[in-house]
Amino acid sequence: MDAETQKAHSNRFISLVTRDTLAMVLAGGRGTRLGGLTRRRAKPAVPFGGEFRIIDFVLSNCINSGIRRVSVLTQYMAHPLIRHMHQAWGFLRGEFGEFVEVVPAQQRLGESWYRGTADAVYQNLDLIAEHEPRFVLILGGDHVYKMDYGPMLGFHLSHNADVTVGCVDVSLDEARSFGVMSVDDDLRISAFSEKPNEPTPMPGRPDRALASMGIYVFSTDYLIEMLEADALDTDSSRDFGKDVLPAAVSQGHAVYAYHFSENVEAGTGYWRDVGTLDGYWKANLELINVMPELNLYDRDWPIWTYQEQVPPAKFVFDDHGRRGEAVNSMVAGGCIVSGATVRRSLLFSSVLVAERSVIEDSVILPNVVIGSDCRIQHAVIDSDCHIPDGTQIRIDESADFRRFEVTEDGVVLVTREALDV
Repeated sequence: MDAETQKAHSNRFISLVTRDTLAMVLAGGRGTRLGGLTRRRAKPAVPFGGEFRIIDFVLSNCINSGIRRVSVLTQYMAHPLIRHMHQAWGFLRGEFGEFVEVVPAQQRLGESWYRGTADAVYQNLDLIAEHEPRFVLILGGDHVYKMDYGPMLGFHLSHNADVTVGCVDVSLDEARSFGVMSVDDDLRISAFSEKPNEPTPMPGRPDRALASMGIYVFSTDYLIEMLEADALDTDSSRDFGKDVLPAAVSQGHAVYAYHFSENVEAGTGYWRDVGTLDGYWKANLELINVMPELNLYDRDWPIWTYQEQVPPAKFVFDDHGRRGEAVNSMVAGGCIVSGATVRRSLLFSSVLVAERSVIEDSVILPNVVIGSDCRIQHAVIDSDCHIPDGTQIRIDESADFRRFEVTEDGVVLVTREALDV
């Protein structure tokens, strides 16, 4: 068999597996480490990258990977996310068995809401029974990344795994926020610990640990078996990382690690945890680099979303001290930079920056109005804020601490609630 024939057979094998997969996206998290950004919305609904929401990345991965059956499980502050889902993700054809469906928490099995990630799936086992997939792909809705799930599903099947865990290597300090695993030479997981105080380093790499991405492929019958057993365990916190995966490993089941960065397909391979304000600010501003790791202009791996109908961005006035300009920045549609300067910043849609204001190293979310003579640096400004004339941010640090959230790295978060105080 020549190379082209092998490739064609391999692609067909992957397409058969993806068509027999149901993706369940856990999108009910509070995202408390993002502070005021998640006061009015769940973390998956937080805007990112000028045009998108965080959840658009995982859903685009599904569509681009050929997975067209997706259930999105919501809970905390669900309305903004549900509204976005209806606007952005209603284009699949139900008559072809394709869907992205929103599943609010409904207390199907009692009076409690979801107690953990595993409980969220357990309370929706009726959906799995209805769709009858061979595999269930469990995904978080709160990371920004580009990943082809097809090869991971192929890895799962070829290793005859019960469950496969997507993983990346991270620093030991970062690993304290993740599930950390040890593997043998065949990538079978021999130990799994959720958010350990002393993470186990990788062999030969004492400064790095193998961390879970929160991406799991389960063979369906095995998933149901494990969730039903977990539901009967009165000591369980009903979480995949804390309970289900450690139990699977300790019981000797076939639990394997799929190393994301070592199995990168062309056009994919980017992954960021944007769970903190510092990480969120940094990941957004990375996009303005000349050659960013996350290529939003990649036509072979498009990021799908709802595109608001707005006019093109506009830059007006060309007078000394009152010149509308943006340098090393990204500016979305509907923005007006009126005699102001924007440097190394990202402006989401429909932002107005008035005369003589200077914006630097900042992320400005949709529908923000920035008055005249403002100086804003190193900031994240939440949507719908109206910044008064003459406002200074990151100029007087003591004033910032009195009014706004300020991170360890000095990023200032401005919200409507803080401005109204």
